[in-house]
Amino acid sequence: MGITGLARWTNAPTNGLKLIDENIRQNHNGQIRSKWQLSARSYRSTLAAISGTGSTLERSMCLLTMSDNVFVLLEDPYAPTRADLAYHASQSGTAIVEPTHYRNTFLTLSPPSALEQLLSLLRARWISTRQSAGGAAQYKQTAAQLTVEGNVYAIGADWIVRAGNVILAGGAMKGMLLEAEYLPVPTMSSQESSGSSELLSSLLLSVLPNVPDARTEAVTISDDQWEDVLWDRDADEQKKVMQETVGRGEEGDDLFVSPEGDAPSHSKGDWAGVDRDRRSAYLIIGALRSDGLI
Repeated sequence: MGITGLARWTNAPTNGLKLIDENIRQNHNGQIRSKWQLSARSYRSTLAAISGTGSTLERSMCLLTMSDNVFVLLEDPYAPTRADLAYHASQSGTAIVEPTHYRNTFLTLSPPSALEQLLSLLRARWISTRQSAGGAAQYKQTAAQLTVEGNVYAIGADWIVRAGNVILAGGAMKGMLLEAEYLPVPTMSSQESSGSSELLSSLLLSVLPNVPDARTEAVTISDDQWEDVLWDRDADEQKKVMQETVGRGEEGDDLFVSPEGDAPSHSKGDWAGVDRDRRSAYLIIGALRSDGLI
């Protein structure tokens, strides 16, 4: 697996997938490898309504099912971001107590039905964003609010292209998603501050058919933002302990000996294995939320 880039074709025609298929086959000598299918749904917490605080801010939860995993983005508007906390710490000059969680929490769960079974068992106070809240509202599994249905193409030995229609539950089509994956490179630091890659953007533009007034937009995330998404409390604390141990000069392994397995095949955040799917899922959720589709 390699680095990927995502784009949204917001005004794609109903035959957009067919046009892309023809372009990839005729101009790139590409071949269909498999179907590309995703499903997404979103929920919101009813705790604010139950408590009677009158607050319009609600915790939200977006689920994206991809293959054998479900990727969950939880957003708590009452919690600070890590950037907010770092800013306040720099302004006050004193140590800030870390909260129990930050504004965004990104989880990967398997099998896809595990989370929904747990929420049903706990009678959790989460309802679909399309459902009105009531006093006794509680979690109820709902059908996907939208699906992405399309194809996965191989272009030579280096490129994978995914293209799919965004289809609402009622059948209405809301544009397309396109994703390009460059297999030879498992990790790459973004040259642009936005996190975009000229290499990936060029391929995505080349697979788009020549359609007048096509509106496309790149969906990106900077390396710093992605590092913030991947933040792990336990791993962060372990890193601090290691730094303190080195700072005290405590005896340990011979510095000139490299233990077996000291250099892993890939590190957290690389575009390999489930980490590639995590980054892809996060961008897709962001694109669908920004368009108000979930």
